[in-house]
Amino acid sequence: MKAKEFEEKFDDDMSDVIDDLDLSTVKRTNQAQTTINIDFPGWMLESLDKEANRLGVSRQSIIKVWLAERLEANAASKALQRADR
Repeated sequence: MKAKEFEEKFDDDMSDVIDDLDLSTVKRTNQAQTTINIDFPGWMLESLDKEANRLGVSRQSIIKVWLAERLEANAASKALQRADR
């Protein structure tokens, strides 16, 4: 299919173009997984497990979400500091 045809099909009905794409080789950038080991004190694991159980997610998931939130907040704070200069 030529790009022009694809664009027209997309403009007509976005849901129809997905069948025309080869998604078998799609990769998300900066999403490669790396395994690490972290030592936590027992009280911290207990707290993590309680919160993870309350939310119905795994310990690993809650750690990832909380770290991502903190990293995003830090990046936003730094961006604000640069903008204030």
